[in-house]
Amino acid sequence: MKKTLWIVSLLSIITYLSAITQAAQEPGASTMSKGAIVSASDTAIFAGGCFWCTEADFEKHKGVLSATSGYIGGSEQSPAYKQVASGKTGHVEAVLVKFDPKVTNYQSLLDVYWKHINPTDSDGQFVDRGKQYRPVIFYLDREQMNLAASSKASLQSSGIFDKPITTEIIEAGKFWPAEDYHQDYFKRNPIRYKYYRYNSGRDQYLETVWTKENLERKAMSENKQTNQYSKPSDTKIREKLSDLQYKVTQKEGTERSFDNEYWDEKREGIYVDIVSGEPLFSSRDKFDSGTGWPSFTKPLIEEYIVEKKDFRLFMSRTEVRSKFADSHLGHVFDDGPAPTGLRYCINSAALEFIPKQQLSSRGYEQFLDQF
Repeated sequence: MKKTLWIVSLLSIITYLSAITQAAQEPGASTMSKGAIVSASDTAIFAGGCFWCTEADFEKHKGVLSATSGYIGGSEQSPAYKQVASGKTGHVEAVLVKFDPKVTNYQSLLDVYWKHINPTDSDGQFVDRGKQYRPVIFYLDREQMNLAASSKASLQSSGIFDKPITTEIIEAGKFWPAEDYHQDYFKRNPIRYKYYRYNSGRDQYLETVWTKENLERKAMSENKQTNQYSKPSDTKIREKLSDLQYKVTQKEGTERSFDNEYWDEKREGIYVDIVSGEPLFSSRDKFDSGTGWPSFTKPLIEEYIVEKKDFRLFMSRTEVRSKFADSHLGHVFDDGPAPTGLRYCINSAALEFIPKQQLSSRGYEQFLDQF
């Protein structure tokens, strides 16, 4: 018996040491898909051509704590620069950005990204040619994916570019930091860096695109999107909504469980605010909570959801409202399933369901990628 216990203990030690050794062999590898060890709340990954330039552009942005040059998207383990540059590994040069969410956010980083690349060139960037230099946004969770898709659609509709925006939006895989030689290259080799950047044609191109006129055009496009989801007058709301919809959204009412439109809706699509049309939830995050109301693990775009303390009914709850229309939607509880552990319990009367097949015709084509 003692011998058996000794063997089991020895095997446990060997397994433990093996795990440590493997981890030591991959000091820079970060898994960005299932089992992620980075947080999407303070991390972003962008590919924008030569990572010397992309790294430099992001490190100048307020709120960015660090930018690490590296490789992502290929199958080769621990790829080296020459391997990636050959275009044979499937990797692209990219930058992993760590930021302070109290100072900046993912949307701001997207704005920085668009203004420092050519989003219409899918075969490289400026003087650097090949798929290993193409622009790609690597998202870490669905929230980043939705924000990236919405931002891309907004930029396309702004009219700044007369060609289609071909920048890919892809789920992040393993990120491999590049060799030390490439880190902070613009700081350690300023003369060589400036020489390369000037001759790459990057800045010359950006100056022709991001003119004052185009910046104003982009701002108008973004304002148009905000106005698109603005709250109409009470008179128009009453004309549009049924008595129940008005009671729920405007008077914080609650519909009956198991006797509402979407509690057992199973089709693919998104749920928007019945008043403004702002996108709120996705069928991909919907689950059967057994409560008789539509339930979701997370919002489609977190920024479009406002949470407030609710002390009605002699208890403390967290009310959920829409950002633009300020509609009462329901409440959120911490008894939901993985991965968030949350249950957004929403009134059907506050929602309109847009089936996947109608997303393009209804102006929500940016969400097609998730189905």
